[in-house]
Amino acid sequence: MESTHVISITDNVAPRKNTTKTFKFSLPPVFSRLRENKIHLWDKQMKDAKKIIHSIKVGISLVLISLLYLLDPLYEQVGENAIWAIMTVVVTFEFSAGATLGKGLNRGMGTILGGGLGCMAAVLAQNIGGVGNSIIIGASVFIFGTIATYFRLFPSVKKRYDYGVMIFILTFSLIVVSGVRTEDQKVWEIAVERLLTIVMGFVVCICVSFLIFPLWASDELHDSIVSRFQHIANSLQGCMEEYVKFVSEKENKKPGASFSVCKSLLDSKSKDEVLANFAKWEPWHGKFGFFYPWEKYLKIGDVLRELAAITLALGGCFQASETAMKMEAVSESVEREACEAIGSGIVWSLQELGESMKQMRKCEADISEMLKTVREEISLVISTSKMAAIDNMDAVAVASFVFLLKKVVEKVEELTKEVEQLGDLAAFPAHSTLV
Repeated sequence: MESTHVISITDNVAPRKNTTKTFKFSLPPVFSRLRENKIHLWDKQMKDAKKIIHSIKVGISLVLISLLYLLDPLYEQVGENAIWAIMTVVVTFEFSAGATLGKGLNRGMGTILGGGLGCMAAVLAQNIGGVGNSIIIGASVFIFGTIATYFRLFPSVKKRYDYGVMIFILTFSLIVVSGVRTEDQKVWEIAVERLLTIVMGFVVCICVSFLIFPLWASDELHDSIVSRFQHIANSLQGCMEEYVKFVSEKENKKPGASFSVCKSLLDSKSKDEVLANFAKWEPWHGKFGFFYPWEKYLKIGDVLRELAAITLALGGCFQASETAMKMEAVSESVEREACEAIGSGIVWSLQELGESMKQMRKCEADISEMLKTVREEISLVISTSKMAAIDNMDAVAVASFVFLLKKVVEKVEELTKEVEQLGDLAAFPAHSTLV
């Protein structure tokens, strides 16, 4: 026996007021795809240019530090320890200035602590002598190596100081073990000479990284987060274009909207965390000062990923063959004008939020009022829909479509609050001061 599904609808419904500014989807989907492809091509060219700049900077650093070997006066001062300066350049120079600074400071702190404690342990072992010498060396290597490795497992330590702890273990072990066959005075001399050459390599890395076309992780994170607002707005606009096209043509054609950007956003969390970690090491530069609220950027990124996932689900209503068969029921329930009004409000809100972050100013537009109007439009769609006249499966398709639209509005409202909080924490001005 077949079951029936009836949704009661109130008969006395007030006519819809035209409270929103209608957004005309004037560009066909093919132009949206061309615009996205152009943006992707430009991003790819910029990434390639940055890779070339980074490679050249590493080459310059290696040439400069090789002068310790090539010039006799310098070689007479440092001798064979110059190899440690070259090793420092190779392992320390990273793509961004913040990553280079963070890794260099980690290497310096690990070398100083490991070298200092290693020298004291080696001297203590030599003073005891005999069997006690080997016992002290073995016990110290075991104790410090175990403790340092344990601390590496803490997420907070591993996130920012993992490389420094590793260098500490390496330096401590080398100094302690090498002290077995070396005199007390020689141990201190070796430690000081290696530390000085490491500092030379670090200084060369910092000077080249900061002074020659610096690549800032903070700028990359900021631009990446800002661009996602427009990418998601374009995807949502393309999704609503598909709906309008379906209502107009009443045909189940192959969807033309592209959601590749939304798919790529789902895997961006680890990259954002790495960039935020590097940005915290960077000094005051440009529009980013000390103690900038990078954690808020990570929170905004999380909400944007959730919004991208909902957008993919909304696009799936048109891409799944079985669901597409049901979209005629949706088009009969959700009229074109209401869909355009809802889509225009969401897209406009995302664009305004992205522009305010790009200009680093507080948003002047009343986004909350716009989203409130969009919510009212969705409520009117639900109350005036003809769900009672369609069967169970079609009702599910309609309910899914409307439910996803409501979830999109909720996430945009959450984004609005996060961006406003970022503006307060970062002291964004009311008007843009950037040129």
